[in-house]
Amino acid sequence: MTAVMTLTGALSDCPTAWHAINWYAVHRQVRRLQARMVKAVQAKRWGKVHALQHLLTHSFSGKALAVKRVTTNDGSQTPGVDDMVWDTPAQKACAIEELRQRGYRAQPLRRIYIPKTDGTGRRRPLSIPTMHDRAMQALYLLALDPIAETLGDPNSYGFRTERSTADAIEQCFNVLARKHAPQWILEGDIRACFDHTP
Repeated sequence: MTAVMTLTGALSDCPTAWHAINWYAVHRQVRRLQARMVKAVQAKRWGKVHALQHLLTHSFSGKALAVKRVTTNDGSQTPGVDDMVWDTPAQKACAIEELRQRGYRAQPLRRIYIPKTDGTGRRRPLSIPTMHDRAMQALYLLALDPIAETLGDPNSYGFRTERSTADAIEQCFNVLARKHAPQWILEGDIRACFDHTP
């Protein structure tokens, strides 16, 4: 392989071979930067947090992991408005090099309607971004997630990293098993809240 790549540095002019990427090192480098971000947030060193976010979002490791995530999830074969999917190693390697903030503009979303599972025959709208937009979202999620998890409510479990329904049930049991436990549990659901835009 002729490509010269560093885990935190910029890409070289040579294309990267997708199968030659050391994924263990990539994951380790991203985790290390995220751990440093958490420590900086806890110390309220916001300048350092921003510097680490910049380092992560411009690193080879962050870009490679973002492309890997969007090409291995369930929707990886669903194209956006550009009708492109990254299904070959060459396309994935090129995608890493194309993830740049300078000059980036998100594409419009592809709107499709899928049937609801409630048996009513109604359909719900689904908006599908392009692969490039999904990868950019995944890249910036890597930089935002450690901060959100550090500052987030300790008793919030919905859509949280490393948290599940079982964790929420365990917390409910711990709170409700006490002698002076709350007498009421309220559940709320805003019906069709995001189905219509104003």
